[in-house]
Amino acid sequence: MCYKISRICFSFKFVLVLSLTSFTSFILAGNSVMKIELNTGWQMKCTAETNWNKAVVPGCVHSDLFRNKLIPDPYYRTNEKDLQWIDKKDWEYRTTFLVSDEIFMKEHFELVFKGLDTFADVYLNNQKVLSTDNMFREWSVDVKKIITKGENKLQIVFHSPIKIGFELLKQNTDYNLQANNDQTINGGLQKDEIISPFVRKAPYHFGWDWGPRFVTSGIWRPVFINAWNDYKITDLFILQQSLTDNLAVLNAQVEINSDKNQQVEIEVSSENTQSVKREIKLKKGVNQISIPLEIKNPTRWWTNGLGKPFLYKITTKVKSNQSVDSQSREIGLRTLKLIQKPDSLGHSFYFELNGIPVFAKGENHIPNDMFSDRMTHEVYDWEIGTAIKSNINMLRVWGGGIYEDDYFYQLCDRNGILIWQDFMFACAIYPGNEAFLNSITKEANYQVKRLRNHPSMALWCGNNEIDQGLQKYYPKGGWGWKQLYSDEQKDKLFHTYDTIFTRILPDVVQLLSPQTPYWHSSPASILPKEHSTDTNKDGDVHYWGVWWAKHPFEKFADNIGRFMSEYGFQSFPELETVKKYSLPEDYDIESDVMRHHQRSAIGNKTIKKYMDMYYRKPVDFEKFLYVGQVLQAYGIRFAIESHRRAMPFNMGSLVWQINDCWPVASWSSCDYFHRWK
Repeated sequence: MCYKISRICFSFKFVLVLSLTSFTSFILAGNSVMKIELNTGWQMKCTAETNWNKAVVPGCVHSDLFRNKLIPDPYYRTNEKDLQWIDKKDWEYRTTFLVSDEIFMKEHFELVFKGLDTFADVYLNNQKVLSTDNMFREWSVDVKKIITKGENKLQIVFHSPIKIGFELLKQNTDYNLQANNDQTINGGLQKDEIISPFVRKAPYHFGWDWGPRFVTSGIWRPVFINAWNDYKITDLFILQQSLTDNLAVLNAQVEINSDKNQQVEIEVSSENTQSVKREIKLKKGVNQISIPLEIKNPTRWWTNGLGKPFLYKITTKVKSNQSVDSQSREIGLRTLKLIQKPDSLGHSFYFELNGIPVFAKGENHIPNDMFSDRMTHEVYDWEIGTAIKSNINMLRVWGGGIYEDDYFYQLCDRNGILIWQDFMFACAIYPGNEAFLNSITKEANYQVKRLRNHPSMALWCGNNEIDQGLQKYYPKGGWGWKQLYSDEQKDKLFHTYDTIFTRILPDVVQLLSPQTPYWHSSPASILPKEHSTDTNKDGDVHYWGVWWAKHPFEKFADNIGRFMSEYGFQSFPELETVKKYSLPEDYDIESDVMRHHQRSAIGNKTIKKYMDMYYRKPVDFEKFLYVGQVLQAYGIRFAIESHRRAMPFNMGSLVWQINDCWPVASWSSCDYFHRWK
């Protein structure tokens, strides 16, 4: 049965579809395009079993198992160890939905997944329509010939990323790939069974030195059907061509998919200026249309602390006698440049916003959870609210996590937070076969197009620390990777690095977001032959002499580069957070539980060593937690003050890290339960 609530209105109609599982989906529809949400009524099970369980979409297998009380709390005590079987299984999701008579009359049906994690086969009405292999892409498929009036069945089989990873590992014959943070042993694998570089999913799922190993599967982003007639807008990019105090000259680049040759009217409008209309002849297929737009006396977008992050809403509407479709974008008018000019000390490295040099005050951001359904709007509100209270004007979205949710970037736009955006490559050597390169090219195209309208986007960076790990031009440098390979293998390895990070990714950025700077790795130097020995004079710096080399805090003042993109010091969370994942019998820094929630190999000993340097030994566990946080605060304060004093030589200070993905001892300034350290 289908219930409708309609309004006599040219552009919109609301339709309510009652699913067969008693859940409802709301559809906000224009005359041309109707969007059927498919995020409710889901069930899941292991493919080897028969009992179905309720599922939440978007979400993942681990969360659904916990929600159905089939596994214990993954974060409690050492439960992680007993849950590594989950990623070795295949899992199945299913739902049913209704298509009304009115919707079925549409000429085109497109099934769209904003994100599938990761290796999935999709079936609609028992017909396989799609196979996926990349968590970081949108996937869509034409299902007009398969969808039926009335009841439809959607089924997704997720194949074990571990099993598929092993298959890809066996196919690799050039050289073994390295991934320093892949916790193979914790995952029940052998030390040399490193599969994470082959799998295009969040690297931190395989473990990190602040995170557990939970290799998830699931429908981690929304799923829906687009039903449309005649044409639909498939992309809208507002390119800023020039900006002065008197005039902003923009170009609305509209991508339209038309099913025939036809005449339409395109209107581009903003609340702050007169609309522009054009009569356009669409050809059958994909059309790229450019519509100029001017805004007089524009208000500029500024970062937190420099001014108001003013936003304009630009709407593009395409109309014909039969149909209408529209899309809107929030944009900020600003000039933003990465300034790398030679000077007496090397090359500068700073961001210039609207002609003003900006000292980047910020932190590194990691995913807020291991499980996608827990990364709610409330969590993002907390994080960006914390950033604003902390006078932050930049966050670095680190390359071992995820390309963040749209809402995250919207919050950064609206609050004046610049984004240093890594592509999702970190601390690993990646394959160079054709299939992998094609996959990451499509991934980059999708993500750059998705994010390029955000005024917060300050820079695209190719990867995290891979250049530092390789140090191509310094035979004895790096992390010991080069020494594992023959000269022929090293040539292939370096060629693959250059192909991905100096050709594919920068080419995509230049083509799709030409005004956004690209930086091939963090840290790196602008001078290729010098970046192996000294990035302090010419690029960005990750300084870990404090912590890993156990330098005293005072060394922060002696190790300052042009832009400090990583540095930090650990502490445990406070007792109220520790209580969430442990029992009183675990209240010993060397207990099994406390060591399990400390993933740095040198963690506890290092905290103790620095505590001995600067403070008296705490008398009990609770005081150890407290003094540890005071110690962390002292070290970070010393670093930040040193960096600020070094202006303009140094123009950036990004602490590692603002947040946690689970309750743990880490470098975070706020713990998993949002308690400030």
